[in-house]
Amino acid sequence: MAMAVIDANVLVGLLDDQDKWHDAALALRDALSEAGVELVYLDCVINETISVVSRRTSEQGRVEQLEAVLDQLTCLIPVKDITWAGDDIRRLYPEILELVRRSAGKLNFHDALIALLCKEQGVAALVSFDRDFDGLHWLMRIDRTEQVREIPGVE
Repeated sequence: MAMAVIDANVLVGLLDDQDKWHDAALALRDALSEAGVELVYLDCVINETISVVSRRTSEQGRVEQLEAVLDQLTCLIPVKDITWAGDDIRRLYPEILELVRRSAGKLNFHDALIALLCKEQGVAALVSFDRDFDGLHWLMRIDRTEQVREIPGVE
């Protein structure tokens, strides 16, 4: 079965109708669903999504929308569907730092963790609008609907 990890910028785009990636995120979600791609939601991505949405709603004076956005996140991704990777950070720490170094800081700690978890779990596709992942030979970044059919396992 085809699998893809979803990055925080796509999740934020799905949840926040004022986000610049909102329409693109919706189109990607629909294309992935139509292609039968299993979506992988990492706990670190959920953490980042909640942080971004919380900060954004506060800074933009939309704090009254936060509860609804968090409810929407909970409906979209039930706890049972989250891949808990927190325990892997200690084990992967040296590799994370090495990947940050090799990318000259282009990949931050969090992005390096996501990339390494994809590699370890055999997930070849990352749905993300972040071009910093493009230099990784083991990871295909998906940011357009027409790329969905290129994900290994999609027929």
